[in-house]
This record gives sequence, structure tokens and C-alpha cells, in this order.
Amino acid sequence: MTGNPGAPRVLGATLLALAAAAVVLVAFVLPAEYGLDPLGTGRLTGVLALAEPAQDALESRDAAPVTDRIRFPLQPFESVEYKYRLETGDAMVFAWRATGEVVAELHAEPDEAPEGFAESYDRSRGVSANGGYRAAFDGWHGWFWENRGAVPVTVELEASGFFTAARTYGGGRVRETALPGEAP
Repeated sequence: MTGNPGAPRVLGATLLALAAAAVVLVAFVLPAEYGLDPLGTGRLTGVLALAEPAQDALESRDAAPVTDRIRFPLQPFESVEYKYRLETGDAMVFAWRATGEVVAELHAEPDEAPEGFAESYDRSRGVSANGGYRAAFDGWHGWFWENRGAVPVTVELEASGFFTAARTYGGGRVRETALPGEAP
């Protein structure tokens, strides 16, 4: 019995596929995954940049983030404002929920702003919100909630981040609370 006449073709195709795979490995995979660019094709095609660590992806801190949990009972047509002290670039994650619909506004007051000035980021009506926030400037950053309904509601906030103090504005008073963590 003689050998299969298609065997040389299969062997040739297999060798060609292996050669192509080796070229792709050396020209693209090694530069993109490991930063090794023996042929210079990674630099020419831009895939070498894929092996570089992302710039500013990690910011280390000496202090641990602070977690704050607070509740605000609001009578009909009553409001409260609650803000954190954040420096430029400081971040926090948050979740708030209310037992009924409230008007809510996330805003911030820069340190050097005139009295009464605030930069607004989100205005809505609802029963909850959550997300992340990074301070664009030094100042007080937080929420205003107002119960425009006919029955009492409670707003609960949980936030974690690199804030150092909190302020509550309500009933004609401002109360400031130092939070554990970084010194103000």
C-alpha cells in the first residue's frame, strides 16, 4: 500500500500555519503582552503600548478611606444639606436611599468661591442614587435633599472615601464633624 498523496499537502499547510503563528507571536503578541519587541513591529504598529502600565490608574494613600453612615428624617417640606471636606483629586463612592421621593442635588462649594456659590453636578427627584465622585477642587462636596411630599421620609447615606470632615446644614445651623482618617 502506498502513502496518502494528500499527506505532503497537509504537512506543508501545517508547517505554513506554524510559521505564520511564530511570526504573529514574535511580531505582535510578545510586544503587546510582555513588552518584548525583537523585530520592532510592536513599536511601528503601536501594540507595544499595550504592555505599558496605565498611567494614573493607581493612587496609593497612607491613610485608609473613611466610611460614614448617616440618616436624616425629613418632615414634609423640610430639607437638609450634608457635605464632606475633600481636597482636589480626593474620591468617594456613595449610595443614598430614601423612604419616599425627595428632591436631590449633588453639588460642591470651592474654598475660594464667593458666599452662596456652588457647582452643581446632579439634580433629580427620586428615592435613591449611587456612584463615585472625584473632587475637582478643594472644598465641601455633598448633597441637598428636600422632602416635598405630604408624609415624613428618611434619607440614609453611606459613603466611603478620603474625606476628613462632614458638615450638616439644616434648621438654620451648620454642624461640622471631624471624621476618623486623615487629619484636616
